[in-house]
Amino acid sequence: MTRTRKQPGQNEEPHQGAAQEERREGREEEPGKPREAREPQAKAPAGSVQSVDRAVSVLEILARHGEAGVTEIADELGVHKSTAFRLLGVLENRGLVGQAKDRGKYFLGAGVLRLAGAAAVRMDISQEGGPVCRELADELGETVNIAVLDDDAAVNIMQARGPASVTAQNWLGRRTPLHATSSGKVLLAHLPTTLREGQIARTLPRITEHTVTGTVALRRDLEAVVQQGFAIAVEELEVGLAAVAAPVRAHDGKVIGALSASGPVYRLTEDRLTELAKRTVAAAVELSRRMGYGF
Repeated sequence: MTRTRKQPGQNEEPHQGAAQEERREGREEEPGKPREAREPQAKAPAGSVQSVDRAVSVLEILARHGEAGVTEIADELGVHKSTAFRLLGVLENRGLVGQAKDRGKYFLGAGVLRLAGAAAVRMDISQEGGPVCRELADELGETVNIAVLDDDAAVNIMQARGPASVTAQNWLGRRTPLHATSSGKVLLAHLPTTLREGQIARTLPRITEHTVTGTVALRRDLEAVVQQGFAIAVEELEVGLAAVAAPVRAHDGKVIGALSASGPVYRLTEDRLTELAKRTVAAAVELSRRMGYGF
């Protein structure tokens, strides 16, 4: 008796389609190659990488259409509906997609706005901060950076070197501890109280003999940062390095970054640091104005 072969997806049980889909996600051996030439199984979890790629594709589909059902998404991805359901479930749990209960269609969630907002802040402050950094670096002759908060560290996203800079050290992209840097202290000082106290209550590493690690002493330093409008760190991160930083604010007054100037201690004496603080604060005010603060 001749048996008619089913078309893919016709009358399939969901678990059968999912199983077939799993086999298509890179778990089958590549035909036409000897076993030695095939990619080692332990080297690359192809299914995981493919799942990430598909999850991103789901977000792009929803961004393009506004909203879409499971069937539409599965068709565009070229996968079984059970696979689309699984991807949407993960994204929904993370707040990246939502579902309209009356229509059953999915749309981009608030989590995407949160990520986009964070990225926009970094891009905006980098774009607007470039000219401010270069002008301040030329004026002071020192290295100028813009740093933003990244969990428990300050990350430098913009840098300009002045003509007097004698170091080739690149701070761009470097994560530095909040408690041991001028930029970090500015960002730490302007955190909400609960978050700030949580950061300073931890066991903080003593990087140099000048690093402030005690909770009481650090809290006192941070209070001074808020009152005077800038932070100074002398040999707290590296021996021989001094820096001063001032807050950069968004249109709503929230501190979104820190503008700093740094150089060797033999050049940045106490009087020189005081002058640098004034000029750095003025530049940070200008950058804040460019970010919409004060209008």
